[in-house]
Amino acid sequence: MVFNKPTKYVFPIKEQGTHMVRLHFFAFNSTRYDLGQAQFHVLVNGFVVLSNSRRVISSEKPMITEYLIKVLNEEHLVIHFVPTKDSRLAFVNAIEVISAPKDLVPETATYLSSKGIENFNGLSNQAIEVVYRVTVGGPKITPFNDSLWRTWIPDNEFLRSSFGSERLYFGGRIKYHAGGASREVGPDNMYNSARLIKSNNDSVPNVNVTWEFPIIGGYKYLVRLHFCDIASIQLGLLYFNVYVNGYLALQDLDLSSITGSLASPFYADFIVDGNGIENLSVAIGPSNSSIPYVYDAILNGVEVMKMNNSHNSLDGEVCAGFVLKNWASGNESILLTFIAAICILLSIFIVVRRKIIDSRNYVPWSRLPMNVSEDNEIKT
Repeated sequence: MVFNKPTKYVFPIKEQGTHMVRLHFFAFNSTRYDLGQAQFHVLVNGFVVLSNSRRVISSEKPMITEYLIKVLNEEHLVIHFVPTKDSRLAFVNAIEVISAPKDLVPETATYLSSKGIENFNGLSNQAIEVVYRVTVGGPKITPFNDSLWRTWIPDNEFLRSSFGSERLYFGGRIKYHAGGASREVGPDNMYNSARLIKSNNDSVPNVNVTWEFPIIGGYKYLVRLHFCDIASIQLGLLYFNVYVNGYLALQDLDLSSITGSLASPFYADFIVDGNGIENLSVAIGPSNSSIPYVYDAILNGVEVMKMNNSHNSLDGEVCAGFVLKNWASGNESILLTFIAAICILLSIFIVVRRKIIDSRNYVPWSRLPMNVSEDNEIKT
């Protein structure tokens, strides 16, 4: 659908809570429109989710943006498409609105900063954009293999140091348990592959495996790490450390003490600041509790999600109210300019017309003679 003025879609919501919004864009060739030149804003329930539309528009391949938006005290989810004044063109190829499982976005996450570790509350009230969804050590996972129709891409392009690590594929059954990850949080195909650090002799290797994800500064990021011990032969053998952005996020992590069984998934959420950095890093490595001759670290999946800033925006520092008001004021100024031009033309027309009429009714003035007789006196 192509728009040349602000347009909104209204989706009725049956149950309040977090909803997944996916927008599909593909600037295909058209005889009527140059979709590659479109510039527009997208607003979802008062949040600016897209402002610089050029970063998602491509004529080479389709692009999908995904957002997690909580709907509260409302019966509808509203999506606005607002063209910029320069472009006057917006478009979207497809829209998905999916009611998300209640455990997909928790209320609290662990906030990591130079001040230490603390809780970040109210996470579910934030607008969230999914930037990366990565399966570690395994092949691409398509929407056909995910209960929420998500795509998980391989970790190869993000892997920065893999020395001392190896991949593992698991052919057994993933054991989901109450209080842990569900299939809606992460699919079987993501949990049954991993990258591992393994002792090759009687000493624990002093290596970390690191991934780096390019990000846009000025936002907080939610980093979700997925773990599932598909490597150990018994409980209590795997201990390791987890680092996010250089901070020690989890020390001596023992998955068996959390899940109570092998091949049982677990995930952890961390929030970090993206100010002043171009890449967000995730690393795993042995801890002081690691044991020789066994596996010393494991990671199955990573999700990196951008959180809205103080302007309720995921893309810039312009709020939704300003976007809509700016369009209205822009149209008003155009209208006023048009009206002023019409008034000037009418004024010119009236002046010219009056001059023409006056010239037709004009009688030359002459001086009366001085010797007028009394018989020619003008009487009134």
